[in-house]
Amino acid sequence: MKSKIGFIGCGNMAKAIIGGIVTSGYTNPENVYASNRSMEKLIDVQQHYEIHIAENNKSVAQNCDIVFLSVTPDMYPSVIDEIKDDLWEDAIVILIAAGQTLAQNEERFQRKIKLVKAMPNTPVEVGEGMTSISLNQFVTEEEKEEIRGLFSSFGRVEIIDENTMDIASAVGGSSPAFGFLYIEALADAAVLYGMPREKAYTIAAQSLLGSAKMVLETGEHPGKLKDDVCSPGGTTIQSVAALENSGFRSAVIKAVRANMEKLGD
Repeated sequence: MKSKIGFIGCGNMAKAIIGGIVTSGYTNPENVYASNRSMEKLIDVQQHYEIHIAENNKSVAQNCDIVFLSVTPDMYPSVIDEIKDDLWEDAIVILIAAGQTLAQNEERFQRKIKLVKAMPNTPVEVGEGMTSISLNQFVTEEEKEEIRGLFSSFGRVEIIDENTMDIASAVGGSSPAFGFLYIEALADAAVLYGMPREKAYTIAAQSLLGSAKMVLETGEHPGKLKDDVCSPGGTTIQSVAALENSGFRSAVIKAVRANMEKLGD
């Protein structure tokens, strides 16, 4: 395992990843450094996970051999220009901003640099994240396994072709918001029929969690698992018919399409 992990930018995603690697025991808090424009956010993360607060971005680059660039895409050119001469020779830089390609960032560093493009989602904070990664040609096989291990410490990881990363962003990165919306809608329906909201959230969330786990662990097609719940003439198939009548699948596909179109702007 690399000894020092740094975060340049410490927003919600960086905080979630820090929580994932520290809580899982992948690394100790004293091995994690973070910088951010807002000191308030840094102090919040430090209080939660007891990591180091770096004085500036250069300090992170000078102290760490894995560096997450977790700033907004528009800040990539200026931040890379600021730190490129301070990075260790064998440092691995992880890009977690949507729309950033490996090639354009190799050019910004103006030298051979080990780059990983990653698209995690916020459930990394609770050890159930989904991260898709692509690597450039300078990352060795040993380093690839190291990076896989890092992201696996707080969820599942898939190594994919970079040309499918935008799709992974739409389906993996954004879909937790879809799930939260679905849970909230289920709970609203339960409350409508008299159930206390707190219990409704628990039942809805656990049911969704269990369903996802069945897909991952049984290897069965989601359609078959759905069919297994739907008894002929029963209540579940009646509910499924109502969802289909309301364009449930079409709405989900349109949501992913909207995400892809936004990335293409």
